[in-house]
Amino acid sequence: MALGQALGLRAGLVMMSRMPSPLIGDFPSYRPRRLRGSETLRRMVRETRLHPDQLVLPLFIRPGRKVRSAVPSMPGVFQLSIDEAVREAAKAQKSGVPAVILFGIPSKKDARASGAYAKNGIVQKAVRQLKLDVPGLLVITDVCLCEYMSHGHCGLVKKSGKEAIIDNDPSLKLLARTAESQAEAGADVVAPSDMMDGRVAAIRTALDSGGFNETPIMSYAAKFASAYYGPFRDAAESAPQFGDRRSYQMDAANAEEALREVSLDLREGADIVMVKPALAYLDILHRVKSEFGYPTAAYAVSGEYSMIQAAAKRGWIDEQAVTMESLLAMRRAGADIILTYAATKAAGWLKEG
Repeated sequence: MALGQALGLRAGLVMMSRMPSPLIGDFPSYRPRRLRGSETLRRMVRETRLHPDQLVLPLFIRPGRKVRSAVPSMPGVFQLSIDEAVREAAKAQKSGVPAVILFGIPSKKDARASGAYAKNGIVQKAVRQLKLDVPGLLVITDVCLCEYMSHGHCGLVKKSGKEAIIDNDPSLKLLARTAESQAEAGADVVAPSDMMDGRVAAIRTALDSGGFNETPIMSYAAKFASAYYGPFRDAAESAPQFGDRRSYQMDAANAEEALREVSLDLREGADIVMVKPALAYLDILHRVKSEFGYPTAAYAVSGEYSMIQAAAKRGWIDEQAVTMESLLAMRRAGADIILTYAATKAAGWLKEG
C-alpha cells in the first residue's frame, strides 16, 4: 500500500474513533420509550435545562413619576417611569431574574441623539437609581441612537444626492460617547444594537480610555432586519421616520454573513455576542455558539412575545407551555443568555416546577 494511502486510511480511522458511537441495538432491544416512562426519569436524562439565571428582562424607561403606560401591542409590557422601573426590577429579581436591559424614551429628540449620552439622560438616571435601590441586580444598557433621534434611525443621517443615508463613521463617536456615559452612570454591561460597522472597537476604545476597561460589551452581533420588531418600535417610540433599516441591519437570508459579523465583533472586543431575533434564527444561534464558543445571547423579540400573547388570549395555545418551549428551544440551540419580556413569568414558572 502506498504511503499516502496508508496515512489517509489511518487518518480516517482516527476520525472515526472520535465520532459519537452509533446506537448499539435496534428495536426491540433498544426502546427509547423506556426512559420516558416517568417524570423523574425524564428529568434525570434531560439534555437541556432552563434556569432563571439565564434570563434578562427588558425595561422601557420614560420621564415622570408613577407612570405605567401600557404598550397595546405587547400585553403585560409597560413604559415605566424610573420609580416604577425600580419596582418592576425588584419584582423580577425576587422571582430569580438576575438582570435587566434598559431602553430609554427621552422627553426630547434631536438630529444628534443628544439624550443618549447626556449625563442626566433617562437611561443614565435609571441606572443610578436601580443600582442604589436594587442591590445585586445586573444592569445592562442598550447602546443605540434610534430612540433619541428625531428621525428614528440608529446613526447620523447625511444627504447623498436626493437620498438620505446613514453616515457610519461619524455615528461611531456618538455611540462610543453613549456607552461611556452609561458605564459612568454604573451600567454593568453595555450592549450596542445599532449595527454600525466598527462600533464595538470604537466603544471598547472609549471605555478603556475612560477607565472602564472591566465593563463588558454584549454586542448585538447578528441583528437581522426583521418584521418581528414591530411591537418594540411602539414600546420604544423608535420607528424610522423615513425609509427602513435594511442598509445596516442584516438580510434575513444570510447565514455566512452573520458568522462574519460575529467574528468581526469578537475581534473588536465583544465579550458576549447576540443573535436577534431568536426563534426564527435558531440555525444562526446554533452555528454562532458551535463555531465560536463565546458566551452567546438570544433576544426573544417583541413580535415573538406578542404572537404568543395574542394566541393565548384567544385560547388557541397555552401561554405558559408555549413560552417555556420557545425559551427551551433557544437554550437547546446554544443560548447562554435569553432576553425575554416573559422573564419574570418564566422565572416564576420555573420555580413552581
